[in-house]
Amino acid sequence: MKSSPAKDTMAIAVRDKMRADILGARLKPGQRLMFAELSERYGVSVGVTREALTWLSSQGLVKATAHQGYMVTPLTMAELDALTEARLLIESEVLKLSIRNGDTEWEGLIIAAHHVLSRTPSSAEGSDPNDDAAQDAWAEAHAAYHEALLSACGNPRLMQIVRTLSEEAALYRRWSISLGHINHQAAAEHRALLEHCLAREPEEAAEALRQHVSHTRQMLMEYITEAQ
Repeated sequence: MKSSPAKDTMAIAVRDKMRADILGARLKPGQRLMFAELSERYGVSVGVTREALTWLSSQGLVKATAHQGYMVTPLTMAELDALTEARLLIESEVLKLSIRNGDTEWEGLIIAAHHVLSRTPSSAEGSDPNDDAAQDAWAEAHAAYHEALLSACGNPRLMQIVRTLSEEAALYRRWSISLGHINHQAAAEHRALLEHCLAREPEEAAEALRQHVSHTRQMLMEYITEAQ
C-alpha cells in the first residue's frame, strides 16, 4: 500500500528538520534517538519518524544499531581517517573532471557561489558559534560552494557520493565549531580553489583541495581528542 502524498510531504519536512538539528549539533554525536521522543519533538507519528531516520541513515547522518535502534553518527578517529581518505581520493579527481568539462556557465556558477560564501559570516570572522541560524547559513553557503566546484564533472553517481561524504564531513565540522575549533585558513583556501579553477589548472586545484581537506581533518582531530 502506497503512502499518501500528505504523509510523504510530512516525512520530507521532518527529515529536513532532523537533518538540520544533527548538522547544527542540537542532536549530539552518539546520542540515542528514541522514536517516542522524536515523535513528540517534531509533532509527528512514529511511522513518519521511522521514515526520516531510515533516510538519514542512508546519508550517513545516523546509524542503526542492533537491539538499540538509531543513534546520531558518533565521533571516532577511525571514521574520520576513513572519511578523509575517501574525500582526498574522490573529491580531488571529481574536481579535475569538473575543471576539464566546465564551461563559462560553470565559471559563473562557482564565482557566484564563492561570492555568497565570502559574504556569509563564519566563526573565523567572529560570528557566534552558538548562533544556530548563522552557523546554518554558513554551512549552507559552504556546501553550495564545494558542490558548485564539482558540479561540471558530468557524472551524477560521483556527485551523489561526494554529497554523502560532504554531509558526513559537515557533521564533524559543525560539532567542532561548538568547541571553538575554527579553520582560520578556510577563506584563503576557498579563494585559492576558485583561482585555480578559473585558470583551468586541474592539478593545482586538486592539490589545493587536498590541502583544504587535510587542514579540516587536523582541526577535527583536535576536536575529537577534546570530546573524548
